[in-house]
Amino acid sequence: MMYDTIGRGEHEWAGMTAPEVRAIGSEPGSILVIPVGSIEQHGNHLPVVTDSLLVEAMVDAAMERLDDVPVAVSPTVWSGFSPHHLTFGGTLSLDFEHLRAILEDIATTGLENGFDAVLFVNGHGGNGPLIGSVVSTVGVDTDAEVLGTTYFELAADRIEALRDSETGGMAHGGEFETSLMLAVRPDLVGDPDERDGEPMDEQYRWAGQDLLDGGSVGVYRSFDAYSESGAIGSPGEASAEKGDRFRSIIGDELASLLAAIHEQNA
Repeated sequence: MMYDTIGRGEHEWAGMTAPEVRAIGSEPGSILVIPVGSIEQHGNHLPVVTDSLLVEAMVDAAMERLDDVPVAVSPTVWSGFSPHHLTFGGTLSLDFEHLRAILEDIATTGLENGFDAVLFVNGHGGNGPLIGSVVSTVGVDTDAEVLGTTYFELAADRIEALRDSETGGMAHGGEFETSLMLAVRPDLVGDPDERDGEPMDEQYRWAGQDLLDGGSVGVYRSFDAYSESGAIGSPGEASAEKGDRFRSIIGDELASLLAAIHEQNA
């Protein structure tokens, strides 16, 4: 749903007319979906748009699987909260409070079109606590149901069964994200000899080890403490075939979540 590819799809807010948006919002159990990504470094082999592009692709996969659920998907919020990536360059990060205010404003003005629920779909780990905060700050001021999820946490157990790397291999720019990018935008993925992620080496065993293991303890580190290239994990284990399977699993799970939200609010 980047602006150069916007069409008049039945779910694309940006491609609709105002009456079409209001018509969807007026239907029982209607849902506003807000994808949230980032522009940040992903090592030497993935583009800085990776998180925004992938969250958009996962939402699109869910839309392909939905039947008779009134949903409008906002344009992707392309910049996230990424101060831990700034040392590598290439990163555009918003201040925490600024991004929170942006998401609050998008949700509250979107809900004015009559939607019964809003779901933030996050594609960047660093946005996680912020999304949780926005769910509460928007939720307390509206009668609509407000929810948030991070797409790679939705079906972690099923994705775990497909991995070839050890724990740590599906971290930032590793097997998982590289596989997805090979599936959805292979033209943006660097050659195999550029896929030089380093294994995750977090000294606290309670802290997150990769995207599928968020851990029970949060710790701040600049990413140059983990990796010389900016990528962490095992991108050499990635494949387009696995990426297609990951996308299918996540699309199924996100579509199921949206169907449940619709049923709850209809």
